[in-house]
Amino acid sequence: MPNPLAPRYWGAHLLALVLVGIAVGLGLWQYDAWQAHRAAEAVDLTHAEPIPLADAIGPDDPFPGNRVGQPVTVSGTWVPDGTVYVSGRVHEGADGFWVVTPLEIDGADGAALPIVRGWVADPADAPAATGTAALDAWLQPTEGTGVRDDDPSDDVLPQLRIADLIQHVDQDLYGAYGVAEVPEDGLEPASVDQLPEVGTFTGIRNLLYAIEWWFFGLFAAFIWWRWVTETTAEAPVTEDEAEPAATDP
Repeated sequence: MPNPLAPRYWGAHLLALVLVGIAVGLGLWQYDAWQAHRAAEAVDLTHAEPIPLADAIGPDDPFPGNRVGQPVTVSGTWVPDGTVYVSGRVHEGADGFWVVTPLEIDGADGAALPIVRGWVADPADAPAATGTAALDAWLQPTEGTGVRDDDPSDDVLPQLRIADLIQHVDQDLYGAYGVAEVPEDGLEPASVDQLPEVGTFTGIRNLLYAIEWWFFGLFAAFIWWRWVTETTAEAPVTEDEAEPAATDP
């Protein structure tokens, strides 16, 4: 059988090595891009610098998925009649309520942003919100746990869903709510429940490209293997491939 490492085969071996190396390298590049896209979407914004609310979302805008947990600065006038209490919220192991009051945002044509002012064990102990306020809050999308409200007529809600809050206020509401970074006096801090989640298809194109390049590399390696197998099996042995015969002393 001819020697597959003979010099006349070196060019083919080198070409196969280059093609496989390029395919693997490009596959890794696309894989890194896929991971970068997912990491960028999952970044925790809660420690970022606050930005004006208008730079994150408008009164009629859908919630921007890349702004979950983004600190925003808001100012406006409290709408105390719209205060609700969201049940089932835990603080340091104790069950209690979020105290949520809409804040009519300055310069937003009367639209209000629901603000989680803090946590309280008993709604009766929650201080009233009056006057104006300027504060920083973590931006959150509306909740949708599917929990049923047994009594829609009261001011206790099982989840913070904007569609449910609309029934308690006359103002238009933003498609989001804010969690106050600093709770009001008499309230405990509320935790940020929702952080960015990576979508299933985030960066999927890069992942598919990576798989495509790796498949091409495997295909090139297979073609090289078949070529070596068939060529060395059929080709005649040349002088540079032949081993010198052993001589008897």
